[in-house]
Amino acid sequence: MGCIKEISAIEADMVAWRQDIHAHPETAYEEFRTADKVADLLQSWNIVVDRGLAETGVVGTLVTGDGPSIGLRADLDALHVHEATGLDYQSVNAGKMHACGHDGHVAMLLGAARYLSETKRFKGTVRFIFQPAEENEGGGGRMVEEGLFERFPMDSIYGMHNWPGAEANTFGVRTGPVMASFDVFEAVVVGKGAHGAMPHLSIDPVSIGARIVCAWQSIVSRTVDPQDAAVVSVTQFHAGDTWNVIPERAMLRGTVRSFRPQVRDHLEQALHRMADGICSGAGASLEWCYDRRYPATVNHGPQTDIAAAAAARVVGAEKVVLDMPPSMGSEDFAFMLAERPGCYIRLGNGPGRDGCMLHNPGYDFNDDILVTGASYWATLVEMELPLS
Repeated sequence: MGCIKEISAIEADMVAWRQDIHAHPETAYEEFRTADKVADLLQSWNIVVDRGLAETGVVGTLVTGDGPSIGLRADLDALHVHEATGLDYQSVNAGKMHACGHDGHVAMLLGAARYLSETKRFKGTVRFIFQPAEENEGGGGRMVEEGLFERFPMDSIYGMHNWPGAEANTFGVRTGPVMASFDVFEAVVVGKGAHGAMPHLSIDPVSIGARIVCAWQSIVSRTVDPQDAAVVSVTQFHAGDTWNVIPERAMLRGTVRSFRPQVRDHLEQALHRMADGICSGAGASLEWCYDRRYPATVNHGPQTDIAAAAAARVVGAEKVVLDMPPSMGSEDFAFMLAERPGCYIRLGNGPGRDGCMLHNPGYDFNDDILVTGASYWATLVEMELPLS
């Protein structure tokens, strides 16, 4: 079938939407301009718009008759990154950047919405979900908590993300876990401060913290089944303010990733137990905080088959990878998949501008994949909600 000709005809519009959003990035729960733009465009195509879920969320509804209901989701927010692309449409908001391609995700879903509103070659209901605060803040979970599925009933839900490093205009998908759970921790070692020349009078939280960091590295390698995937990364270590004082406290922070709930439980318990034991043995105490942010993103079998078939209809079966390796990155679309069956698919973004990957200050979404992504959305709807 290939890309949809009516969508190819509006490619320039999608590029313009995308680059405008790129130039005006907004971070979590501050996506006011972006949400206004989305809502205005949807309403101009006679799509019913509801606003206010998770503050800046937008939900468009298009009904063509009795039938099932399908949800299509795109994320609105940008990152706290200083852009370094030098593009004509580089961010005008200092310290904020669309470094994950959400500008492209919005443009692709808008393109599909325009096409579907004009052609109406489906029977049922489509929900166009534009979600805020995907980056770190869990806007998807908040939309669910505030009644997304109660207010806007859906039988299934789908998400998509661009993927630098994968050939442009190819797709990757799999049944089961595709993105890891995302947890964070903070451990504060409380010791006894002293003069740097008199360490024997201290309970040194720096050396204790260093022992904890090293010990934690054995958790995955020696306590997790090698057939399970898990990551424990210490990303911050803060202690002391000057050269000649052994501080009273040392703070460790980091992230934990896994796919299975049992592994997630084990990692949380093992991190706490090991840190507490080391502190106790050294005469220090531990202040511990563990926050479970996002669950694993898990695709459902029947919906994954439908998504793969829709992708194959657009780009050909040879350009759809059905055994895509899962990623240890995370995605708050997981909250929606935990409530309704669905699928999260990757769309190849090409090698990346100058090799830049996601969350890099030199990254830019590849406009050459906009038509493919929008055609996938439209094809998915027409397959899930056929006229007959």
